Amino acid sequence: MLAFAKSLFGSANERKVKSMGGRITRINALEPRMKAMSNEELAHQTVLFRERIANGASLDSLLEEAFATVREAAWRSIGQRHYDVQLTGGLILHQGGIAEMRTGEGKTLVGTAPVYLNALSGKGVHLITVNDYLAKRDADFMGRVYRFLGLSTGVIVSGMSPGARKAAYASDVTYGTNNEFGFDYLRDNLVYNREEMVQRGHHYAIVDEVDSILIDEARTPLIISGPTEDRSELYKVLDALIKDLIQDPETFELDEKQRQVLLSEAGSERLEEMLTAGGHLAEDTTGLYDAANVSLVHHANQALRANTLYTVNKDYIVKDGEIVLIDEFTGRMMQGRRLSEGLHQAIEAKEAVAIQPENQTLASVTIQNYFRMYQKLSGMTGTAATEAAEFGDIYKMDVLEVPTHRPIKRIDYDDEVYRTEREKFKAIADQVADCYVRGQPILVGTASIEKSDALSEFLKTYTYDVETKAVKPEYAKLDKKELTKLGDAAFDIVRGSGKGIPHNVLNARHHENEAYIIADAGVPGAVTIATNMAGRGTDIQLGGNVDLRVQKWLEEQAGAGVEVSNEALLAKKAEVETQIADLKLKSLAAGGLFVLGTERHESRRIDNQLRGRTGRQGDPGTSKFYLSCEDDLMRIFAGDRLNAMMKTLGVEEGEAITHKLLNSAIATAQKRVEQRNYEIRKNLLKYDDVVNDQRKAVFEQRQEFMDTEDLSEIVSEMREETIRDLVDRHLPPKAYAEQWDIAGLKEQCERLLGLDLPLEEWAAEEGIANEEIEERIQTIAAQKMEERLQLLGPDQMKALEKNFLLQMIDMQWREHLMHLDHLRAVIGLRGYGQRDPLNEYKTEAFALFETLLVNLRHNVTRWLMTVEIRFQGQPEPEPVRFEEIHLNPLTGENERAPQLSDDLTPEQRAALPVSALPAGWESTSRNGLCPCGSGKKFKHCHGALI
Repeated sequence: MLAFAKSLFGSANERKVKSMGGRITRINALEPRMKAMSNEELAHQTVLFRERIANGASLDSLLEEAFATVREAAWRSIGQRHYDVQLTGGLILHQGGIAEMRTGEGKTLVGTAPVYLNALSGKGVHLITVNDYLAKRDADFMGRVYRFLGLSTGVIVSGMSPGARKAAYASDVTYGTNNEFGFDYLRDNLVYNREEMVQRGHHYAIVDEVDSILIDEARTPLIISGPTEDRSELYKVLDALIKDLIQDPETFELDEKQRQVLLSEAGSERLEEMLTAGGHLAEDTTGLYDAANVSLVHHANQALRANTLYTVNKDYIVKDGEIVLIDEFTGRMMQGRRLSEGLHQAIEAKEAVAIQPENQTLASVTIQNYFRMYQKLSGMTGTAATEAAEFGDIYKMDVLEVPTHRPIKRIDYDDEVYRTEREKFKAIADQVADCYVRGQPILVGTASIEKSDALSEFLKTYTYDVETKAVKPEYAKLDKKELTKLGDAAFDIVRGSGKGIPHNVLNARHHENEAYIIADAGVPGAVTIATNMAGRGTDIQLGGNVDLRVQKWLEEQAGAGVEVSNEALLAKKAEVETQIADLKLKSLAAGGLFVLGTERHESRRIDNQLRGRTGRQGDPGTSKFYLSCEDDLMRIFAGDRLNAMMKTLGVEEGEAITHKLLNSAIATAQKRVEQRNYEIRKNLLKYDDVVNDQRKAVFEQRQEFMDTEDLSEIVSEMREETIRDLVDRHLPPKAYAEQWDIAGLKEQCERLLGLDLPLEEWAAEEGIANEEIEERIQTIAAQKMEERLQLLGPDQMKALEKNFLLQMIDMQWREHLMHLDHLRAVIGLRGYGQRDPLNEYKTEAFALFETLLVNLRHNVTRWLMTVEIRFQGQPEPEPVRFEEIHLNPLTGENERAPQLSDDLTPEQRAALPVSALPAGWESTSRNGLCPCGSGKKFKHCHGALI
């Protein structure tokens, strides 16, 4: 019944796309009018549109005229005219949806219409691509359309200066990668001057390859990190305590199989006693597992792991005074690799070598939460339908499939499944050789770089007998003369070379040379092996790509120092067009592009992306996947059962099984993996959502500090709140005077306010109330600040207050992020107590944030009231050294090289006001006695300034 209704009324997708037909008709009706305009008149349309917007017109009211204007401008500037289906895709993008369009349908051109329309508002449009090469290419090529119409275009790529970035963001249209946009947002919230910020808001963004960026890349957050303060003493103290603790095996529970270790109840109690005796717990806490001690618990657990799970000369070695990790699979040393979250430092403390400072998160944001900041977000890709639910849940974007301009002629064969990978590789090589001999271009897709290299090596030594279709490895050893004796009819695969099948290998790092290779992968007999990422953004055109081939020729001429005239360029282009037209006929005659998948990816989208490389614009094409029971997906879900079944059925070596039911079973396995990955991303987002509101509040407060000229009122409020906190804590409102903690209040007034007050005398006055004592403290503190204001002068005091506020909010936020990271690492254990870890995380994260606000008030007050002020020449500021981190979800490697890799010196590490510490005092333990002889702990005396 459902199928009948669908055939009668069309699917929901078809009905939505059809509903846009009216607007497409109206856009087409405007084409004669646009064609009649001169170039100047057409470009002047932008001015007229902006005037109408300024007078209150909406973007929707301009849509038909703007789209018609862009179509004509594209034809005049780059020689391309939007098809109706491309205008449909543009409508979807303008409405904030995702347009799923097949490969070769011209998605790059589709984006120009909604980009132009939304750029008319003057708020800036961001077009996000998957790599720097595509960003530069599209900004240059499609920028011709925008420049024709009077819009400015900018591009953001790695390595640009802040000034160049700011200029690019100020353009009407800005191209760049998701990493560049995300890290610029984080960097903007680390600067100390509004003028240093490069972004100007998040108005509208179009994400190209939206599934890759908003789904795959969203597995890992964007992080900017920097060196932390030196905590060597903490690591050493905890290492000594843990070594003593684990002498009793009852204090911990070790699971070597899962490589997990936890303190037992007795161990936790014993550790708490030891830390309390040593004065290491935070003040005014109820115990070891109080929120204020979460960092201490984390590092204690890391010390426990270092001393129980990691063994010298097995997991690591000590070489030249450093800990060098050992790869458990290869046994090789991994120079430069370090364990995170303080674990490497715990091992360094265990082995008594120099402890290197760990990196600390300075700012971070998930891909999901960054892109959800845009007022309107849209995207385009060839494969989004399988993730439609996630796009709807996370980003509130609907996915619509846009029909192709021409009917699809591609033939998709059922998968072939072999028992072993060796048999599969042999069958793949046979198919590749067959295509190579017949002159049919073939694209071989692999799931990893390792598999690409393995298949490449196999093809290099592969030799093929055309008549018998048999592999003859011995032929690979023959030279050209010996092969000639065999005769062309018997052996012609290598066309005289005698060894292997010529091919190109593309790995996951996409750059210009790879774009040239993938663009020419459609020439007759071309064999191209590509990983998942290779070739994105560049169509495989049968016969080759005219523009890229001409561009490569121009680069060769420039490299040889030859100046190319316009006549020579036109002649070369005509020659290349003739060559490619001839080559295209040969490729078409051979059956078009053959796409061969070497295994099924865990995501159906990746398989569909590979398949979509062939059959573009109505060209013929073929696709087929070759699998084995040893493939990761097959092995995990059905490898053993399928292998046993093939043996039972008597499947011979080299023989494959093929069936539609098998295809369905594989697709079901992929859906299960996709669902699991979705849950991982959703879980990551749930936890980041807890932090996101706090992040927004801190960043907004920070920008308010930067924008406000005079912060004295805010500073005064912080000082008054701090004094009120002190009095309420030590002189509770409803307590008797005998219960007051006058000594504690006096100590805190000295520490935070730098005031030596006669509190004992005040408290001894008959009938005095805590409110009166608070009022006296407020008055004296205000007088002291007034004296400091007179000493410095209003201008310098304003600058000092702003500097202190910004530095303090950054320090508190970094500390807060570290606590949240540590909390996130252990909160899952709450599940064993039948408590929801997410709710527990929300509760404790909120408590930590309240602590952050209190500490911010207290520390700003302490700094401004007690810091020693010296007048001296302004020193040259040291460069801030950050590391940007975004882990590739496939390889686990950091896609971002450090901006500056040198370690900070101790002097550079503290971006703080002038410190009055004498030389050598910096190494004093935080809980040790202050070297000044005051009798106080260092952290409560001179160490409070660090």
